[in-house]
Amino acid sequence: MQRRWIAGLLAAYILLAGCGSGSAPGQSSPPAASLSAGSSLTEEDTPAAGYQPPPMADAAFDPAAATGGSDCLLDTSHLSEGYVALSARSAKRLKFQVVFGDVKYNYDLPGDGTPIVCPLQSGSGSYTFRVMENVADTQYTEKYARTEQVQLASEFEPFLRPSCYVHYAADDDCVALAGDLAASAENEAGAVAAVYDYIVKHIKYDTPKAESIGTGYLSDADETLATGKGICIDYAVLAAAMLRSQGIPTKVITGYVAPNDLYHAWNMIWLKETGWITVKIEVDKETWTRVDLTFAAGGASSAFIGDGSNYRDYKTY
Repeated sequence: MQRRWIAGLLAAYILLAGCGSGSAPGQSSPPAASLSAGSSLTEEDTPAAGYQPPPMADAAFDPAAATGGSDCLLDTSHLSEGYVALSARSAKRLKFQVVFGDVKYNYDLPGDGTPIVCPLQSGSGSYTFRVMENVADTQYTEKYARTEQVQLASEFEPFLRPSCYVHYAADDDCVALAGDLAASAENEAGAVAAVYDYIVKHIKYDTPKAESIGTGYLSDADETLATGKGICIDYAVLAAAMLRSQGIPTKVITGYVAPNDLYHAWNMIWLKETGWITVKIEVDKETWTRVDLTFAAGGASSAFIGDGSNYRDYKTY
């Protein structure tokens, strides 16, 4: 019963957004729960007490634990918690590359010593961390590198914490709001529904921003909340920040949607009762049907997502 209830709510509220166009490199999607919608929560499904979130999981650069040279410090003291942190100094542009097998993630790295935190979203195994320095145009050379074996405490660790891509802090407005919404929820499924309901009702799609945004854009969850508008990645990052702060594992997925290869961002969440929930949700006839609310807000003529088979994952944060 719990599976059908949360599927019905998310079919109405989950946010999947379109930001641009382009072709998609092939990449397999993580496993997803296949759910049906159409019934309500009964008394026997409802816990006696409301949702009690765990303490917020944080992530930070620890200079005392960092090693390396004077112009590049790498903190690998929290690898089991799903992240690596570093700071670097250079007059040239820097990139930080996280390599896991054939999978590579590149992050902009400030050259003024400001630290960044990057997730280890590929799971346990061998990672190579590379600081890359710009030499000409788009060409970079390796400035520093180290390989480490990572054993995550759990597969959820990278998706329960802030990072440079999904940034938030304990005193942020989005965290306070998430706490208020979760406080009135019966359980974590109710907390998810409350957060998504709030975002859907209060955040409008920003068409001019979608048409002008450049590469390297990082979303600010509190800014999205304050302005009441955003594009696909703003919706997804705000949802991830709010849910993660309440102890609910949440991924931000970027990828492409057929038939026009529109570049999108959406969320994938984990609930104990259902597992990972993503765009692939089965919908029974004459019940809730999933609607792409961001497309609708942007004036798209067709807002129906269907069974999600036209969505292809590219990157996970």
